[in-house]
Amino acid sequence: MITRRAFLAASAVAAGSLTAAEPTRKARIAITLDLEMSRNFPRWEDTHWDYEKGNLNDETKKYTLEACRRIKKAGGAAHCFVVGRVLEQPDVDWLKQLALAGHALGNHTYDHVNVLATKPEDIQFRFRRSPWLIEGKSSRDVIAENIRVTNAALKTRVGVDANGFRTPGGFANGLKDRPDIQKMLLELGFRWVSSQYPAHPIPKPEQEPDAATIAKIVDVSKATQPIAYPTGLVEIPMSPVSDINAFRTGRWKLEWFLKTIRAIVESTISNSGVFDFLCHPSCMYVVDPQFQTIDTICELVQKSAGKAEIVTLDAIARPMLKT
Repeated sequence: MITRRAFLAASAVAAGSLTAAEPTRKARIAITLDLEMSRNFPRWEDTHWDYEKGNLNDETKKYTLEACRRIKKAGGAAHCFVVGRVLEQPDVDWLKQLALAGHALGNHTYDHVNVLATKPEDIQFRFRRSPWLIEGKSSRDVIAENIRVTNAALKTRVGVDANGFRTPGGFANGLKDRPDIQKMLLELGFRWVSSQYPAHPIPKPEQEPDAATIAKIVDVSKATQPIAYPTGLVEIPMSPVSDINAFRTGRWKLEWFLKTIRAIVESTISNSGVFDFLCHPSCMYVVDPQFQTIDTICELVQKSAGKAEIVTLDAIARPMLKT
């Protein structure tokens, strides 16, 4: 029989251990949808979407709504980044539905512009073909205005403030080398950005990624986590591998993509990390019409026994923001 003194001593040790132990941090999984049309989809020969990024077709809208419904059912919320020209379309009720359901709508510029451009001809294909639209304006002014009017369009047509900013395209160093762009975004009211897309291996077109390649992509994703720039702007990187890199650059089969995404999510959960899954409904409705990727991510989170959660990017950024 254990003595009362021994029992009290053991209880004190146990209580001290519980008090000292830190709560396990959950892995945070973000499913982000860039709402724009994509070159090479729905047909490989399509290139005119470079000039009409905001001319969303019905298939893209329907895919977005269903993907978000599945994410919501799994207990999470999607983060959608809207190209401003989408808001010129007659019907934006579908975007209002997303907002009412609790999904986040962020700013993706009005014309899908290159925010790092220093010359007018490098801002966007549309302006290279129609230079009179920005004649006499500096690159910085065009880019800033492209972002500002998207904020205004979201507020006017949908009734929401832009929830964060994602750069069109991703940059290996994010905005690390461009403090001027960091400051511009801060001046426009943004406290966090998603601009970094890290370099990672991608096999030759139509070549299946082997185990070593997948492991390297997992390692890149594991190493690419949110940071705060010296300006105070928080960076939430886009994690590899994106749908565009896989299905346009790599010409992957869906099963290869699913295998890779599964490995990354499992690693993220195991390491209590952050994974920002980047996809484009205009691509995904073509390559993954049955939502297998979205469902795979949701199922892995649901089976994690509380070790992971599906969140929006602002939830990831919030603990890093200076008050």
